[in-house]
Amino acid sequence: MEARVRPSGRVLLPALIAAVVQVGAGAKANAHWHETGSRQLDALGYALLLAGPLLLLARRAYPRAVLYAVLVVTLAYLVLGYGYGPIFIALAIAFLAAARRGSRWWTYPIVPLGYLLMVWPAPFTRGHPTNYWQIIGLFAWLSVLVALAEGIRQRRAVLIARRQRAQDAQRNEQAERAREQAQREQRATQERLAIARELHDVLAHSLSLINVQSSVALELLDRKPEQAATALAAIKSASRDALGEVHALLQSIRSGAETVAAPTSPAVRVGDLDALIEPARAAGLLVRTEVTGDPLRLPAVLDVAAARIVQESLTNVLRHAPGASAVVGVHYSPDELRVVVENTAPPNTPQPSTTPGGNGIPGMLERAHALNGELSAIALRHGGFRVTARLPIPQEPR
Repeated sequence: MEARVRPSGRVLLPALIAAVVQVGAGAKANAHWHETGSRQLDALGYALLLAGPLLLLARRAYPRAVLYAVLVVTLAYLVLGYGYGPIFIALAIAFLAAARRGSRWWTYPIVPLGYLLMVWPAPFTRGHPTNYWQIIGLFAWLSVLVALAEGIRQRRAVLIARRQRAQDAQRNEQAERAREQAQREQRATQERLAIARELHDVLAHSLSLINVQSSVALELLDRKPEQAATALAAIKSASRDALGEVHALLQSIRSGAETVAAPTSPAVRVGDLDALIEPARAAGLLVRTEVTGDPLRLPAVLDVAAARIVQESLTNVLRHAPGASAVVGVHYSPDELRVVVENTAPPNTPQPSTTPGGNGIPGMLERAHALNGELSAIALRHGGFRVTARLPIPQEPR
């Protein structure tokens, strides 16, 4: 309640004080001056004494207009011959209000102008003598009034500057929080995309192997049941491995409520090359491996990317070049890992794949580019195909 009353109180209280003082003390002052020839205070005089305080009620909305209006009322009071007195209280309050909010050029010049009018023309025209003490005293009071106005003005400027700094700090804090939130959302989105890519590669690789092996099993089920059993065992192994990797990915999604954590430990590793290509061998693909250079401990994200490129390349061989053989080469160097998967031409004319899709090479390119690497996939003259990936190895700071 106090906060609501305070603004109106700040407007009413000075105006009420000015009205009480000007009317009460003005009557006594006018009685004193009446003995020296001033006009006796009448209804018009009381109206002029009250007019200034009433005008002060609008000083917040119209400070300059109120100042000029109160000045006119004060001059009218003096010109009509009423005695000097506290008539100047309303004018001083109006001046402080205008000087605090308005331009100095429209308020401060009134002070010397009023001083000159009070020192020479007004007393002279009314026959009142003036002395040096009155001149010095009036100058001192007006100087105090200007200094008070300037002090109020500077305090208001300081308060406004502090408020602006606080608002700027609040806006900067809000902007910083918004940037942090956007960065968190961006990281979460990237991690979700990484998990989605892993899930796609796991399912695409495993389902392609299952599709190839199921086709083999169906063809051999009647003629060579023992080979069909081998194909079915490969299907079981591939589906078990796929379920394990999908379960690990789903667990990583469910592990955090606000953020999504991509798996940090690779489910497949290019360092364990034999285990990596075992599903393709079980599907009937003849695969030979070549490893050169000193094997290095690779970052998990690079290890997984290289392994997925090998898996996807071998899956493409099974789908598009059945009966062909392949060579998987992994070449280590201090600053680069190079992976090469090359297959021979299929013995028969390649048949269109029965598995929908076709996102293998774009997916491998995306993985390589995400690690600032390069990937090329080209058809060879003899009918084969070669996939080459160059992945830079991050160097630890020394």
